[in-house]
Amino acid sequence: MRDCLLQTDMPDLKLFRRGKVRDVYDLDDSLLIVTTDRVSAFDCVLPNGLPGKGKLLTAISLFWFEFIGKHFPHHLISANVEEYPEYLQKYKNQLEGRSMLVKKARLLEVECIVRGYITGSGWKEYCRDGSVCNIPLPEGLQKSQKLEAPLFTPSTKADVGHDENISFEESAKIVGLDKAEKIKEASLFIYQEAAKYALSRGIILCDTKFEFGEYEGEIILIDEVLTPDSSRFWDKEKYVIGQENDSFDKQIVRNYLDSLDWNKTDPAPPLSEDTVQKTLDRYEEIIDRLMS
Repeated sequence: MRDCLLQTDMPDLKLFRRGKVRDVYDLDDSLLIVTTDRVSAFDCVLPNGLPGKGKLLTAISLFWFEFIGKHFPHHLISANVEEYPEYLQKYKNQLEGRSMLVKKARLLEVECIVRGYITGSGWKEYCRDGSVCNIPLPEGLQKSQKLEAPLFTPSTKADVGHDENISFEESAKIVGLDKAEKIKEASLFIYQEAAKYALSRGIILCDTKFEFGEYEGEIILIDEVLTPDSSRFWDKEKYVIGQENDSFDKQIVRNYLDSLDWNKTDPAPPLSEDTVQKTLDRYEEIIDRLMS
């Protein structure tokens, strides 16, 4: 089994935040984001990770930052450890391939979710209420159907516990109306550009989430972007309207956990070796198809 980095160990650095997957360090004038191999499901971090997952997620984020950077500013400074400050070089074995040096932006506390197709929790709500995140939709839609226009459905941002769907008006109360309008417009634009590219590679970008921050008076894209952890990708050739479609994401993990006698609270059970490998295979496939 390949080495698995579950937690960084850089004691002389200032830990800014340890999330479900990423460890973030405050370097005073910038931030260092390290994507570990931790895996979370049902808002719980599992005891074993996916070896090399952090490097896969970093690689695809870097690809998308380059793609998006032609149209919208982002926080990436460098992912080349050789270009990092000298005092970080001793941690090269933890940083190589899985870290990003980024601008120290002020986080806008809203998860920016864009849905291009109706599935998951959105489908459940539609069946019950005829809406997605309280946005009314036409009658007669089928499961997994493409929406007439992508929906911006923001949510609260929670490192621990559940995010909660909120209305655009509620997001404006959190970040201000002007910023809420800007991140909505940016989210829809980036989604549509990425979806067009993905489709050219035989991949449907069903939905995704973005995060934004403020840096020197400008709103910029931050965090990870368009990875299998933050997005739902479908195979165009296997796509069928009216049924559930397999995703290039952690669904294999969720399916495995659903098969166990577990109440979806900590402590979470470990993943089987077969589940670990199958999940990594799915990550590698989507990344290869999008980036090759």
